[in-house]
Amino acid sequence: MTLEGVGHVWPNGTVLFDRVDRAFAEGSVTAVVGPSGSGKSTLLAILAGMLRPTRGAAVRPPGCRPLWVFQNPYGVARRRVLDHVALPFVAQGADRRTADVRALEVLERFGLGSRAHARFAELSGGEAQRLMLARAIASAPGLMLVDEPTAQLDRATAIEVNRGIGALAASGTVVVVATHDDATRDACDGVLDLGRYR
Repeated sequence: MTLEGVGHVWPNGTVLFDRVDRAFAEGSVTAVVGPSGSGKSTLLAILAGMLRPTRGAAVRPPGCRPLWVFQNPYGVARRRVLDHVALPFVAQGADRRTADVRALEVLERFGLGSRAHARFAELSGGEAQRLMLARAIASAPGLMLVDEPTAQLDRATAIEVNRGIGALAASGTVVVVATHDDATRDACDGVLDLGRYR
């Protein structure tokens, strides 16, 4: 995944960012940082292919499927945690028993193995956000976009989520995280500061 001279200008002439060049390696976790209004979420939308940049190009390899993990965790309240992660494996052709085993392995990586049989509605905010990351990994995207994962969490819960972000690199997926949080930035292995591209 590469950004080649990417820039975005709103119709009123406001330049969000310009001439962004970046290559994202498989298995890398990159933080996109910058002041409010610098275009972090806009850049995620460009990477996802949901928005065309006004300059340059975002180039995804053929078959590279993006997946977006939003700020607010969502799930089926009465469904078990295990079910949320097993479903993507079933959708990929695994039988239910195999899917459950693989889902439990992923949950363990995110510190949720002991919560596998809890209902989604019983999870704390940090657990729910880590579940979203685990489910995203199970979906095997080529590109994972994570938008402000700790924005609405207290510090202790944010620490839990940042540990989960650190575990994403092991997936081999390209992961890009938009964040204002210094600790989240530090959990990533690379930083793209949009404040430098205005």
